[in-house]
Amino acid sequence: MANENRRRERLKAKDIKRPPATRYLTVSNQKGGVGKTTTAVNIAAALARAGLNVLVVDIDPQGNASTALGIPHSADVDSIYDVLLDDVPLADVLVPCPDIENLLCAPATIHLAGAEIELVSLVAREQRLRRALDQYETHRADSGQERLDYVIIDCPPSLGLLTVNAFVAAREVVIPIQCEYYALEGLSQLLNNISMIQKHLNANLKVSTILLTMYDGRTNLAAQVAAEVREHFPHEVLDAVIPRSVRISEAPSYQQTVITYDPSSSGALSYQEAATEINERSASS
Repeated sequence: MANENRRRERLKAKDIKRPPATRYLTVSNQKGGVGKTTTAVNIAAALARAGLNVLVVDIDPQGNASTALGIPHSADVDSIYDVLLDDVPLADVLVPCPDIENLLCAPATIHLAGAEIELVSLVAREQRLRRALDQYETHRADSGQERLDYVIIDCPPSLGLLTVNAFVAAREVVIPIQCEYYALEGLSQLLNNISMIQKHLNANLKVSTILLTMYDGRTNLAAQVAAEVREHFPHEVLDAVIPRSVRISEAPSYQQTVITYDPSSSGALSYQEAATEINERSASS
């Protein structure tokens, strides 16, 4: 408890500054169950609660990010599917998060499940999300709105055209890694895929952040995995670590992030620390 109080005091002392330009992050890991969506929505919520303008783009057909942010995403809702497939302006599908100011979401619907096949025949199929985000940036400027500080894209745990669209639209990749035995399994394949995107579609893409999730400090295994990941990626791994937490797991069932569901929990504190650390790195991004 004393340690948590010290961490909270350190957080309060930090000044959250706006990044010099909009940062485009995609949260990705081809391995499922590593806390990808949880990381996307909680980092977004923490940044928005700190006063920054944040947009979450949910392009996972399961729509879990939309659920966690309390955004309706039934089949009849206008969604990111309409943006990608029918060229509907992004501004027309955005919904504000009911719990958090400055946080917008482009929801996902079940229609996205067929989007992989439908995108195949379209012109510039890999560039469609990037183009929509560029147009929305222009729309905000033309209508006198403040620019976005962060765009955070939550993509499916696979490398189909939806994930490729996310990689082409983003400038940075955030990789959550579970502190368990198979943590690094599949990571080399993910890095190879990112390398291919860099070579052929988006030279500006880079792995900027690795976040250790589901950390259980009571086990030697978690400490060993954390040490191994830090050894491989000394500059990318955040100091902040996300613990195993019942509160983090419970929050989506109440259509909330842990930041609003239980702000005093260790999970909320850890995600606030991670978000602050990501923001502090913006000067070198």
